[in-house]
Amino acid sequence: MLKKIFVTLIFSSVGIFAQDTEENNFTGSLHLDSKIAFENTLINFDNSDQSSGERKSPFLAGLLSFVIPGAGQAYNSEWWKTAIFIAVEAAVITAAVVYDGKGDDQTVFFENFADQHWSPSQYAQWTIENATTINPALTDEQVASYNIFQNGSVNWNELNALENAIGHWYSHRLAPLGDQQYYEMIGKYPQFAAGWDDFDLNEPYTYGDPLPSNFHYYAGERGKANDFYSVAKTMVSITIVNHILSAAEAAWGASRYNKTLDVEVSMSKLNLGYYSEYYPKISFTYNFDL
Repeated sequence: MLKKIFVTLIFSSVGIFAQDTEENNFTGSLHLDSKIAFENTLINFDNSDQSSGERKSPFLAGLLSFVIPGAGQAYNSEWWKTAIFIAVEAAVITAAVVYDGKGDDQTVFFENFADQHWSPSQYAQWTIENATTINPALTDEQVASYNIFQNGSVNWNELNALENAIGHWYSHRLAPLGDQQYYEMIGKYPQFAAGWDDFDLNEPYTYGDPLPSNFHYYAGERGKANDFYSVAKTMVSITIVNHILSAAEAAWGASRYNKTLDVEVSMSKLNLGYYSEYYPKISFTYNFDL
């Protein structure tokens, strides 16, 4: 009885498969069609996967960090390096702003001191009175020909012309009142010592004699401002270096990431008889050869 049922099922199956011989390439022969069905039920894998691996762009990483230090490291997911570069950037920018502000405040201070204690008129008058002593080749008539005081004010062009005629250790021409060079000269060159209010107008002065105390004090205060500005300038330079180093490190980090860690996501096809199944596949490759 079982044998009869088994044979009936076989022929029934053959009849069903025979209805679709064109699609499944059945021949109608029990022997051949059984072989075809058996071969089609074998499990086989399609190895032509479509993959997409995540990789970092060294150029993009470097560009991000050049614009904002630490941004490229964040792109590379290196968060502790991000924190370091951002902290350095914040620190040096803060220091630059602070010391630039100190330089501005100190500049206001020493310029106010100069305005209170150095007199262009006193300097010009002393220059007129001592011109022939400094340069014996000049005559009193030549010195008097320079109309330095006009309406109680110093004529800068006439004063500069007399300074030029004197020569010798009168090596500079007084810059216009309030100019940056004006405030530099009066505390840098002995030529302008006579303008300070503690200069002894009654004592003869020649080049190399001790300078008045206010000259030295003013020079020191102006030097402090320059020191503050120098620190601020150094901080700006460090900021630029921080941008460059961050960009270089980010680009190198992205390249290193691509060499050491390769993540591949793919879809694979599995044929089961007359059906196809698709399933995701992820693979990690880590290379220790840095």
